[in-house]
Amino acid sequence: MRRHSITAKMLTILSIIFPTAALALPQHDPVPGGIALVTVRSNNQVRFNQDPVMVLEQEGQYIAVLGIPLSVAPGEKYLDTPDGRVAFTVHHRDYKVQRLRIDDDRQVNPLPRDLERIAREREEMTQAFTHFSHPNTVETDFQLPVQGVVSSTFGLQRLLNDQPRAPHSGIDIAAPEGDIIIAPSPGMVLASGDYFFNGNTILLDHGQGLITMYCHLSSLEVGIGDRVVASQTIGKVGKTGRVTGPHLHWAVSLNNARVNPELFLRESLQPN
Repeated sequence: MRRHSITAKMLTILSIIFPTAALALPQHDPVPGGIALVTVRSNNQVRFNQDPVMVLEQEGQYIAVLGIPLSVAPGEKYLDTPDGRVAFTVHHRDYKVQRLRIDDDRQVNPLPRDLERIAREREEMTQAFTHFSHPNTVETDFQLPVQGVVSSTFGLQRLLNDQPRAPHSGIDIAAPEGDIIIAPSPGMVLASGDYFFNGNTILLDHGQGLITMYCHLSSLEVGIGDRVVASQTIGKVGKTGRVTGPHLHWAVSLNNARVNPELFLRESLQPN
């Protein structure tokens, strides 16, 4: 098994300037799993639950671009800034239930030896999701990474073989095996490799805590430390890991909160 993750040496490389101008902000949808756009007075040291938060300048204002974890309860919340606390409201959102049948029971109930591997991989992904680089600009206007049909939407309450699992933290796009997957915006490869549940996986850093993840690939076309541009091929659609067929699982993390990728897209998704 080959697996790679970010190293201390890579942290220096990842702080390079991304030479692309910031485009449109993502959509404001302040719900669990959504994004809140909050006006602040400072462009640094903004935090939510102790995690650093992206701040972009738009029309002479500083806008905190906050990812809201799916676990956050609705109600009034606060950003911590150098100028004091800034209030915003998280609204309620209902997500549908999805039932899936996985033929390989080991992918639902891992063996004891699998659990050690899963724990190591979870730590590697956590390290990537909590990484916060400081490029001069961040491009948040995403392209769709692969053309296909959405087979599972974000936030679904999942039952695998009738066993409850964590909510779906990305979107699944069904596409033929071998179809190319592109980078939705400029970034740097933080981690890549073969993971127990996710199969062949790539994680990209786009700056200021904006991380994207691509799972179940048949092949990886980039490696750790590679700097990629928008539309560059990074891998191909596959069916590795825990799957029911070939597709791309695409996740977007913002300040270590998995959020709905559709909020960053220029185009509408094709529903199933």
